[in-house]
Amino acid sequence: MSGGAIKALIAVENGVDHDLVEASLPADGLVEVVGLVDGLEESWNALQETPADILVVACFGYSERALFLIDGAAKERPERPIVVLFQGVPDGFVRRAFEAGADDLVTLPGVPGELAFTMEKAVARRHGNAVATGVAVSPMICILGPKGGAGKTLVSSNLALGLAGLGHRVAIVDLDLQFGDVGLSLGLVPERTIYDLAKSGGSLDADKLDGYLVEHGTGVRVLMAPTRPDHAGVVTGELLREVYALLRTTHDFVVIDTPPGFTPEVIAATDASSDICMVGVLDSLSLKNTKLGLETLDLMGYEAERIRLVLNRADSRVGITRDDVEAIVGRSPDVLIPSDRDIPRAVNEGSPIVMSKPRSDAAQAFRKLSALYAPDSTEHRNGNGRRRLLRRRR
Repeated sequence: MSGGAIKALIAVENGVDHDLVEASLPADGLVEVVGLVDGLEESWNALQETPADILVVACFGYSERALFLIDGAAKERPERPIVVLFQGVPDGFVRRAFEAGADDLVTLPGVPGELAFTMEKAVARRHGNAVATGVAVSPMICILGPKGGAGKTLVSSNLALGLAGLGHRVAIVDLDLQFGDVGLSLGLVPERTIYDLAKSGGSLDADKLDGYLVEHGTGVRVLMAPTRPDHAGVVTGELLREVYALLRTTHDFVVIDTPPGFTPEVIAATDASSDICMVGVLDSLSLKNTKLGLETLDLMGYEAERIRLVLNRADSRVGITRDDVEAIVGRSPDVLIPSDRDIPRAVNEGSPIVMSKPRSDAAQAFRKLSALYAPDSTEHRNGNGRRRLLRRRR
């Protein structure tokens, strides 16, 4: 967005009170309405033809059409914020709207100036000029690897601990519902799992979900996979969507550890995520599958700039050079994780390498990966000279 008024396109669903919408629009010159379109289908066409800094979607009740528009607009231009003007009874819609890609929500009728403030906040947040306040959706990083044994759980656990070490509140969801090992990699006992959550029944809110998260000594909180493969079928896509939405409003980062391949659960998590971390290893079969995985994400409409590529065991001497990797995969890895005999030992002991061997080359590589996702974090030292990692407040 260049200087001047914020250019806003207003998409109004049929059935929404036009007078309420118009009464909520700013009149102070800070926002320029470049279009007020009746009908959400018509609004999509207008969005293609009309340059806008922000999209405002006005809808009534639980609207699948509004969710479709929000999802499509968020995927088409992730940098353009979306604010929802909502009239009616939420009935679960609010959570789905944030999951689809909305930045904030204002109910109708609103108080004077509320929409203007919300729009300015959303634009500033997307452009990095202000600290987000109010309801915000945190990054959700989906760790993918089409081939088993690439090290997805290794990356998930060390990335989470690295982000926690930077002062962030982090949650991990073990989406390998049949053979998940996140708890084992962190040395945690699965007293409660996502299976227990699914069987609990009733509505789900942040307080209830909190009771099923197991906390690691670093502060990382884990929603563990079921302890038995036959329990996986109890966990529904609807439950997972609710879990993701709640975690993204109560944590700074959410990390999703996935099973191999593009299962329905993995595809749903990918669609809901803000970032992808693709993990491969230095062998021809893995690199071939990594290339196919990246091509699949491209076919799904996932933006390349939101995908990080991690190459595990990157210094293995198997006759494949880094130039070969780029030629096969089509891009250079963002982070190279070296081979280290302490890594399997750390996994066996339930103490990730960033914690058990913080000065090792592998630990430094994982901290580099963490810094890519949290570039505004910095290191501090406490009174006794030990390093303490905290978020930089802006």
